[in-house]
Amino acid sequence: MTDTRFLNHLRDTLAGIEADGLMKRERLIEGGQGARVRVAGREMLNLCANNYLGLADDARLVHAAKAAMDSHGYGMASVRFICGTQDLHRQLEQRIASYLGMEDSILFAACFDANGGLFEPLLGEADAIVSDSLNHASIIDGVRLCKAKRYRFANNDMVDLEVQLATAVKDGARFIMIATDGVFSMDGTLANLPMIAALAEKYGALTMVDDCHATGFMGPQGRGTPFHAGVKVDVLTGTLGKALGGALGGYIAGPQPMIDLLRQRARPYLFSNALPPAVVGAALAALDIVEAADDLRAQLFHNAAYWRAGLEAIGFRLLPGEHPIVPVMLGDAPLAQAFARALDARGVMVSAFFYPVVPHGQARIRTQMNAALSTDDLDFALAAFEAAGREVRAIR
Repeated sequence: MTDTRFLNHLRDTLAGIEADGLMKRERLIEGGQGARVRVAGREMLNLCANNYLGLADDARLVHAAKAAMDSHGYGMASVRFICGTQDLHRQLEQRIASYLGMEDSILFAACFDANGGLFEPLLGEADAIVSDSLNHASIIDGVRLCKAKRYRFANNDMVDLEVQLATAVKDGARFIMIATDGVFSMDGTLANLPMIAALAEKYGALTMVDDCHATGFMGPQGRGTPFHAGVKVDVLTGTLGKALGGALGGYIAGPQPMIDLLRQRARPYLFSNALPPAVVGAALAALDIVEAADDLRAQLFHNAAYWRAGLEAIGFRLLPGEHPIVPVMLGDAPLAQAFARALDARGVMVSAFFYPVVPHGQARIRTQMNAALSTDDLDFALAAFEAAGREVRAIR
């Protein structure tokens, strides 16, 4: 029987989270993910999914997933190197690599696993990782698992990045890898990849970019932030769980020797079941759709500009940017939660973000645009934001 003292300790911790206004709660969506969803019997306008191109409930992906199950079964019941690799897995890896302009790629259960498994097999005690301070938790955890020396630079601060690179060189690092998000997901800001690439060349460093919030819709054919910035990077990680259909799965794409070594030593790859055939089949279909989806990308960025202009006209404080992530800054965690509840009552589903997801004092509602939203949807949401904002005194 579990120690009562331990359970009481957990209850006290949870009570403290509740008292601080930091408790996260989940909503049950009844049906599929989309621009509008049903929650507790009510239709809600959804402004908080990573469903950038609106493909999460696309009939073509559902059909492709069903077809893959018909031809390849439900699940693999094995890790890749034992008996869990199908022809579909290699087709998808090669398709991802071709799409991203890389030599090869390797699939993981999620991009969290990809980032968690990337650094340790490639870098050792003689090496260095220079990481952006606002990188995703999965990069942070992956770096912690690696024996390379760690250096951190202030978010998107190129002066500080050069200081850290020079320090790593002075400290005698054999290999140096710069690690950054392509898009910082809480802020919607883009990494300064042109300067990062220039500094990497100057100091002989490798570049690693997590492009989860860019693949499929940033840059030509949606190939991501390196293509958007017009630069080449050494390794890209990304997800199938956002613009590319919204299910699950992650990948690392890069040079052939890197991918080959990761197949031998990346622990999340070696000790996790292979992705289910339905996910792989749908992802292959999603890549075909996304590569040709200039119309969806145009609609997405039209929606983002329209939404941003509408919020600013009402009087909300936004972080500047061009990305479909549009954070509404509120500062106070209880205020952000009250605002989310007021929006919920008006039929708009959003999520409040607060510590530890964002720093203390930077609580916000992170809104996210997608291509499936209409102008009528956005006008409805803007009216709800204005009414809810005045109710909770987020605006005057």
